[in-house]
Amino acid sequence: MASKASFDISTGADLQEVDNAVNQARKEISQRFDFRGTSCTLEFDRGKAEIRLAADDEFRMRALVDVLLARLVKRSVPTKNLNVGPFEPATGQSVRATVTLTQGIPTETAKRIVKAIKDYPAFKKAQASIQGAEVRVSSPSRDELQSVIAFLKSQDYDIELTFGNFRS
Repeated sequence: MASKASFDISTGADLQEVDNAVNQARKEISQRFDFRGTSCTLEFDRGKAEIRLAADDEFRMRALVDVLLARLVKRSVPTKNLNVGPFEPATGQSVRATVTLTQGIPTETAKRIVKAIKDYPAFKKAQASIQGAEVRVSSPSRDELQSVIAFLKSQDYDIELTFGNFRS
């Protein structure tokens, strides 16, 4: 019997790069003229994979989010995996928001990926299975696996997919 080749589909951001981007955004905010004399803060919670933002008003909150997103893009953090929560009023005019990072493929999205692979007629021998927060695709043909990768890259699942752990 021929050996099966496989690869894993996952998603997530490098938390060290996110930490670096948050630190760079803090530094930029402390130096920018339009943020002087304000109490705008950024806090990164590595365990929960979320960034908490606080600003004096909604205008500064939008500027704070823009600075953060610019720093994340420069550090090659996929912004598709970010979910900026609603702006919540705090004391006075101050505003808070939470940016959550998607670490691992959500179950519903994983089911959609597996269904798309199984329903596509060109992938007769490819088998996909959900393994925790990842999807493993295996097939006896490496060419078919490369076709699966190309197919999934052309689809939109509202998250940044990464393909790794290619084994033969």
